[in-house]
Amino acid sequence: MPRAVPSWSWRPHLAGAASDPLFLRLVAAVVADVRSGRLEPGQALPGTRSVARDLGINRNTVVAAWRELTSQGWIEARPGGHTRVAPVPASLEPVTRRAAQAGFDAPTRPRLDYGPHWGPSVLPLSGGRPDLSHLPVRELARAWRSAVDHTRGRILGYGDPQGHPRLRAALTSWLAAERGLRIEANDLLVTRGSQQAFDLVARALFRPGDRVGVEEYGYPLAWAAFTQAGAELVPLTVDDQGLCLDSLDQALAAGPLRAIYLTPHHQYPTMVTLPVSRRLAVLDRARAHRFAVLEDDYDNEFHFEGRPVPPMATLDDAGVVIYISTLSKTLAPGLRVGLITAAPPVPEHLVQLRVVADRQGDLATEYALAMLVEDGTLPRHLRRMRRLYASRQQHLVTELRTHLSERLAFEVPSGGLALWARDRNDDADAWVARGEELGVGVETGRRFHRSRAASPWLRLGFASLDSSQLTEAVQRLERASQ
Repeated sequence: MPRAVPSWSWRPHLAGAASDPLFLRLVAAVVADVRSGRLEPGQALPGTRSVARDLGINRNTVVAAWRELTSQGWIEARPGGHTRVAPVPASLEPVTRRAAQAGFDAPTRPRLDYGPHWGPSVLPLSGGRPDLSHLPVRELARAWRSAVDHTRGRILGYGDPQGHPRLRAALTSWLAAERGLRIEANDLLVTRGSQQAFDLVARALFRPGDRVGVEEYGYPLAWAAFTQAGAELVPLTVDDQGLCLDSLDQALAAGPLRAIYLTPHHQYPTMVTLPVSRRLAVLDRARAHRFAVLEDDYDNEFHFEGRPVPPMATLDDAGVVIYISTLSKTLAPGLRVGLITAAPPVPEHLVQLRVVADRQGDLATEYALAMLVEDGTLPRHLRRMRRLYASRQQHLVTELRTHLSERLAFEVPSGGLALWARDRNDDADAWVARGEELGVGVETGRRFHRSRAASPWLRLGFASLDSSQLTEAVQRLERASQ
């Protein structure tokens, strides 16, 4: 355990990712020093001017950090203007001391990346953002009120943690008609979006040290759920057809896999579709090596050329696939509705975990969504949005080929809400930073790689912007490239 340093010689070592706001990095530095014992309870801290001078930063940044630390209870102001480290609560003292003595320090896992948060002046060329202006708001509000009125408010009480039976029945029929999934309502669990689904599956399946194969590039928030459960992530290579079987074989040769996580319909973030031959080969290996296949089918409806390839779950005759999907792209992320379906007894086990963490979902919203599925509102909305998004994809493709053909190389995917493009100059991060200054937001491949290494790739979303906004966004990106 590090020994406390005298107040006069203490200097913070900025922690956290370089992309984090500076005041939060300073907060993380102080917290780490308190937890490690480098700063002790009651110890005086240098003044904000002194800290700012030593670090070469603005004093207002230090003041903001001190304010945040005070609100969290790490430091406290004493009479006379002195700021000191707050006393460690007695109930926590032995735990923090024993952890420090055992060699544990502040958490070493990277901060979760929820994606960029651009201001209103920035046009977001960001994948995965549906256009909420076309949401059937009146129909949804009417259905929600009908749900409450029809049940005389009972829908707002405790209910089925597996999801409202009416929505599970409606989704079962919808999945059969739209995706070819033949399941029973009891095999389906309604979740608060796909993220809760990842968390439940991870807690049900994984134990510390379990090896889980993940696509790289891939989806960071799914990885986060797996690592929180103690899983060791094993990178699986992705090419222009999706998961590489050689990479999977190499991972299996190195040791058993508990599961692999795939986005076969539109690989996230590259947008390629895994061919049926590879899907069957993956299922064969899953049966032979006894690992689960976590299939994330996050945007099945948005396929613009012909019918979408059916989910891997439709090919599964051995019960190895756990199928996860969401209505976040179909309707709206804020509704927080997702689903899991798997062979028994997996759903029952997931329900028990869900009760502990969340008790149940929003049954009134679930009831209302069931009504929208049953009366055809949801299918009609999907048909409209599929046509709209297809036209926006084509518009973005035309604009990029007109203005940035010498800078960007890309293939047009058969569906999805984004393009995956390569910067021919291999300078994507700097280009995107200049673009944000000019009012256009783009995500680079860095965000989707576990190492967070520099990447020549960009993910260009188009669903949330109309044609004129897409044109303006590309023109801003063109100016940023000059």
